Amino acid sequence: MVTTQEGILTSNNTGSYAATGGTGERVLIDYKDALVDYRTTDIPAISLFTERMTTDTGGDIDITFGLPSMNMEQIDEGSTPKYQHTKMRSERVAVREWGIAVGVTRRMIEDSRFNEVELALNEARRAVDRHLEKHVIYALLGLADATLGTGVSGSNIGVNTGENGTGSITDFSENIYGGFIASGGAVDTGRLYNYGLTSDAQLVKPHYVTATDATAGKLRLADITNAIELIGNMGYNADTIFISPAHYRSLLDLADFTTALNSASVVNPGPRDAGGQMGIFEDTSANGLVGQIYGLNVYTSAWIPASRFGIFDSSVKQMAYVERRPLTVEEANPGFGIVGSYMSMRYGLKVIRPETGVVVINTA
Repeated sequence: MVTTQEGILTSNNTGSYAATGGTGERVLIDYKDALVDYRTTDIPAISLFTERMTTDTGGDIDITFGLPSMNMEQIDEGSTPKYQHTKMRSERVAVREWGIAVGVTRRMIEDSRFNEVELALNEARRAVDRHLEKHVIYALLGLADATLGTGVSGSNIGVNTGENGTGSITDFSENIYGGFIASGGAVDTGRLYNYGLTSDAQLVKPHYVTATDATAGKLRLADITNAIELIGNMGYNADTIFISPAHYRSLLDLADFTTALNSASVVNPGPRDAGGQMGIFEDTSANGLVGQIYGLNVYTSAWIPASRFGIFDSSVKQMAYVERRPLTVEEANPGFGIVGSYMSMRYGLKVIRPETGVVVINTA
């Protein structure tokens, strides 16, 4: 027979806990030094991939932006050229509300030696960061999530989904995040326009592509060079790779991968110096930037699955981030003996420039 032994960090108030079937008031007591705050990595997903906007209206938001449409033409001396008009494209962004309730016991609030409220709110703030990172990555890579509403009809966007305007990928009600390339497959009449010497055939190539190695987590240089070409055909320059930890391990085996970052802002190759300058590897652990390859910055995130990764031109934002209301904290009183706070925010995401990125999928 095994008898349960309560730890020193558990309160002796087990009556209400047992009476409620394990959901009642059992809390940590004031051993503050025993609580170790874990380190979290801050991936700047919002700043990397989204153009931030604010709005005072609720519900779905329609945003309009211009497309490259005007061209210089030869005219006769002294004559007036024909007038040209800017072509516009409208995209609808779905704005939704997200929140998290944080409950603490009154006993912990009254204990002046331990600030349970601060601890709970800090953890809730990390939950917000994790949620936003996951939301951006899932929408950007076309991953399906029932709660977030990403993907198409409950499935991941794949190499056979069809980006030329066919199927539900172009239907806002089925794919509110707009991860598709063309509209109807007709060049210069939809979402894409020729740039440089790009041919029509190059322009409509899909940007959800099959990896050269079907094994999950495997990354080949051919996948990177292919993505660089596809993005370059659109007039953009790839500068960022977003990979999973499994792909990072594969990338470390490549001789061309550079772990030492070439950045003017990072001058100290070791730990922090006397002046507080952050070293290369300390900086890497803070923002997920793990190195460079072919001049592209490499970021890693645990939210990216081992079955796909993305290559992007981060100088042009792929997504619109519309914020109706920033993160706010309100006091709540959900029940007797329990007080807490409620965090909520209203925002929307949508991929409006899918041509500036390529999603590589490891699939058999």
